[in-house]
Formats: sequence, structure tokens, C-alpha cells
Amino acid sequence: MPTQLYSMIMRDGSRHFGGLPQTRLWYDIRDHTEKLAGAKLTGFVTDHVTEAWIDFEYRGYKFSINDQYGEYWFFVEDPTCPDEILAQVLAHYSLLLEGERDGQ
Repeated sequence: MPTQLYSMIMRDGSRHFGGLPQTRLWYDIRDHTEKLAGAKLTGFVTDHVTEAWIDFEYRGYKFSINDQYGEYWFFVEDPTCPDEILAQVLAHYSLLLEGERDGQ
């Protein structure tokens, strides 16, 4: 599980708040979104070769996930989103992604 949250503000004002290893396909990540209680998938775009963007809403905030350099990067549109919510999002996806490293 991630030990710290990132606080990198992007040019569009969003916050890059975390990264997890890219151990599963984009479709698995997209489908796992529905298992986060209260989350609603709002967008999914992929070229089916090199990358995907997964957008969802959770607890009143808009999130995006993108794959870069062997990781899934997590963004929130509102950089003032509480860290508690960001940690919940990362913990949810960590169950799917980091479990793969342990052979689970």
C-alpha cells in the first residue's frame, strides 16, 4: 500500500496524488472502479496499444487514472480534495494492483 501521497499540481490545476504498479490491464482497472462504493465511472479512452485514461467521480470529486512508465498515475481535478479521500482511492486500487506482486 502507498505510504505517502504526492502533491504535484499539474498545468491544468489538477493534483497528481499517487502511483501504483501497472500489474493489470486497463480494463481490469476500469472494472475495479465499480467496486469502490459510491464511485461512478464517467469516461474510458484507450488506443488499445499504449495508454488509457479512466475517469470517475467519488465522494463529489473527479478523478482520472493514466498509465505512464509502468505505473498507473492518479489525479484529482480539485487539488484541495481531502487526503483521506485520496488515500481511500489509492487503497482501493492497491488491493488489485499490489496484490499481483505478492502472487495473490
